[in-house]
Amino acid sequence: MHGPSEGAAARGEAPDLAALPRNGTAENGTAENGTAENGTGENGTGENGTGENRTSETRTALASGGVADTSHRARPVARRPVRAAGSRRARIHRIVWVLLTAVLTGVFGLPGSALAAPQGQVVIIGVPGLEWADLSPWRTPNLWKLAETAGAASLSTRAVPLEGRGITCPVAGWLTVSAGQRAAAPGCEPPVQPRGATVPDWQALVELQRQSSFQARIGTLGQAVKDAGGKTVAVGPGALLAAVDLSGNTTSYFESIADLNPGGYQLIVAEAPEISDAWLADGMSARGREQAVAAADTTVGAILAKIPQRATILVGGVSDARAGAHLHVAMARGPSFGTGLLTASSTRQVGLVTITDLTATALTALGLPVPDGVVGRAWTPTAQPADPKALADDDLASQVLRDVREPFFFALVMIQVLFYAVASVIMRRQVAAAGRAMMIVGVVSGAVPISTFLAQLVPWWSVAHPMPALVGTILGFALLIAAVAFAGPWRRDVLGPLGVVAGVSSVALLLDVMTGSHLQVNAVTGYEPVTGGRFYGFGNMAFAVYSTGTILFLAAAAHFIRRRTSALVFCAGYGLFAIAADGWPSWGADFGGVPSFVLGFAVFMLLLAGLRVSVARLALIAVGGAALITVIALADYSRPAEQRTHLGAFVQQVIDGEAGGVLARKLGAMLGTLGNWPLTLLSLVAVAFLFLVLARPREMRVAALSVAYEKAPELRAGLIGALTAAFVGFLINDSGIAIPAMALTVAVPLTLAAAVRAETPPPRAGATERPGT
Repeated sequence: MHGPSEGAAARGEAPDLAALPRNGTAENGTAENGTAENGTGENGTGENGTGENRTSETRTALASGGVADTSHRARPVARRPVRAAGSRRARIHRIVWVLLTAVLTGVFGLPGSALAAPQGQVVIIGVPGLEWADLSPWRTPNLWKLAETAGAASLSTRAVPLEGRGITCPVAGWLTVSAGQRAAAPGCEPPVQPRGATVPDWQALVELQRQSSFQARIGTLGQAVKDAGGKTVAVGPGALLAAVDLSGNTTSYFESIADLNPGGYQLIVAEAPEISDAWLADGMSARGREQAVAAADTTVGAILAKIPQRATILVGGVSDARAGAHLHVAMARGPSFGTGLLTASSTRQVGLVTITDLTATALTALGLPVPDGVVGRAWTPTAQPADPKALADDDLASQVLRDVREPFFFALVMIQVLFYAVASVIMRRQVAAAGRAMMIVGVVSGAVPISTFLAQLVPWWSVAHPMPALVGTILGFALLIAAVAFAGPWRRDVLGPLGVVAGVSSVALLLDVMTGSHLQVNAVTGYEPVTGGRFYGFGNMAFAVYSTGTILFLAAAAHFIRRRTSALVFCAGYGLFAIAADGWPSWGADFGGVPSFVLGFAVFMLLLAGLRVSVARLALIAVGGAALITVIALADYSRPAEQRTHLGAFVQQVIDGEAGGVLARKLGAMLGTLGNWPLTLLSLVAVAFLFLVLARPREMRVAALSVAYEKAPELRAGLIGALTAAFVGFLINDSGIAIPAMALTVAVPLTLAAAVRAETPPPRAGATERPGT
């Protein structure tokens, strides 16, 4: 460039913008990429402007615009020193270029200042298969020492699993880091050794992602660094998968960490593959795993020895190395991280982050924007101390949950079916002596669903025999709730026990989502961090318990309030708040739950008010429910990307044209739940019991449900409203049959208890009974 040295600076004039330092504003913004080469430099004020021919060519150019020439002719040169005129022209020129650059950048998005250069250096160390239980001061001294000085969390590594295998294999894990979105792999083999800095068969991997409903854009991480002018290096074939750009290439590649010179690279991706390599080779014994972990620790130590102290280091166990999925190690050391637990807005759980967050964290640490296709969010530190043993316990809870969930539901279904069968015989034969016992069992049974969440208050998974501990804990909470239901004067009322159980179900889950959704994590009816389907807000089973409990609780409340106007006001207030909490991004964040909840609640309110439920009204209410969740989603979308929940993310997917794949995936999941025969059987048996036993007239007697409706007409409104929400929820949520199964598990036993109570004389007491009870 010629302008700064031979033009304005040589004559002592004010310095031109092109003269700014090359390593400061110049090289990264104003100079080569901004005002210099493309603005005030070689093509602006340099060779053709303020440079060698400024005194002639510039005057001619400015004269054509009328600015410079007018001032020059109006004031003779003798009356104004050349230096002053030149300074004025230089200032005008700078102002014009600054304004022009600002306008064009804002309107057209000129690349000159669109991306800032990467700041600092980030090192991603992938250790596929590494779990917190592997770490110890003597077996993994390098990793243990790093853990003492870094932030830490459990890492959910869910990618696109292979058919029939619920684990993340190394290639899928590395590609997920590359894309910031769940990626697929063609198999579960080690990454292919490259011959250079290019991934072999890259286009085949790209095509594989196009066939997946997640549509992962592999190469996003490396491309973002490249577009910002940074350089990326990979050490190892797995690391290469994560480091390359969209074309499958990276700046440099080394097979061994010994060959790496970290200087000059903004992003370094390295791997310690010993654990996954040993597992993929021929499986591993306990002793073999210990040896592989020790070897991986040695590799990590060699990597850390090469890395400057000022670099940000991100460690992740990016895939599984067992037959079953696990939570893995996540650590972060650098200027933005302390030594406490990590979290991310994608999980909202302290001590839990995801593999897609790793991509966003690396880019954020480099000071680069996170592309829209990256679904993860950057890791952030917390003040809560990190304890490797506690993090290992979190993984243990996930493993125990996986082992006990299927037998638990099998047992639950069988017990429910047996209970309905026995109750049918008792109801048809009118065995009065068994009525009270059946009522008590019904209340306890209706309390079981909420007790599955309350059981998370006790570490049942840490005992030697977790299945009996789980059942005992759930049964203990259910009996405690039933004791409260039969403890007070409300026990004499038809809807007294029902109202207590339903109220606990509603309020407990409402408070849970308002305080972080901790009761649902690793609950047998909640969500698993390992599978990564959801980390906060209402899961679909929790929604079923919550919506059913809320509507039945409001029915009982209206029954006790007596005054219709006061009852309607209370029900409307609490119900609308419960719906808002279900959909609010910071609490329930339940996209599919709000429309079904709105419809069920509206049906309840119409019946409670004595109004007819027409098709036109239902259609209007359905539109209102859809509009409400749309407004909530748009409000979430209006927030910064790093603060959005999956509600705002879905709006972005609609804008990007990806909504079809998301909806197709959820529809397929919903239809697939019909193959879950235990829950399908439970739903069918509960519905049959409700309509063929409770609602069916008996010999010489009216139906038991009719008697309950006569004494507590609010029960009819509540039951119909709750079942409406469950049925609509079944149609529009990916959990499908699980929603009506859990809703019926709450509603039918409690309705049976109310029906028995309506036909059974209350216990003698000095207190005056409510008329009609």
